[in-house]
Amino acid sequence: MRIKNSSFEHHAQILEVWEKSVRASHHFLNIQQIDQIKILITQHDYFSHVQLFHIELNQQIIAFTGLAYEKIEMLFVDPQYFGQGLGTKLIQHAFSLGVNAVDVNQRNPQALSFYQKHGFQQIARSELDAEGRPFPILHLKRKNDEIYNLENQVLQQKLQPCYSIDH
Repeated sequence: MRIKNSSFEHHAQILEVWEKSVRASHHFLNIQQIDQIKILITQHDYFSHVQLFHIELNQQIIAFTGLAYEKIEMLFVDPQYFGQGLGTKLIQHAFSLGVNAVDVNQRNPQALSFYQKHGFQQIARSELDAEGRPFPILHLKRKNDEIYNLENQVLQQKLQPCYSIDH
């Protein structure tokens, strides 16, 4: 499966993936809130304000990401394909395009863990989301690649204790 550029003709399928994914993973939102956000996405044509990329299987979109400048604005995977590396594939593509930031809802620990696993760390926190709702947002930035690679090497090594021998 390769990553493809998305266009307006893909927006309906992308919205379906968004909705399935949100209903499966954003347990802090009730049905009315999800429906309200869906209306905002279509009314304000959110997908046209980001650079969209998607992954297809049998001509059906199963995962997508939306990027703006150096930030991931959205990354969603059809829940049927959770845990199969599609999010990682999309985030690696985003990295290749210079992305180094993302915002995550504090009440979505799975997403926070996913981004931390990929080298992001929290740099700030907002009490309200972009629409002014009481959903705290964590602002994440990717660690410097050199520091991230060094930390991963240290964590992956089994360090042996050092002993000082005095004669």
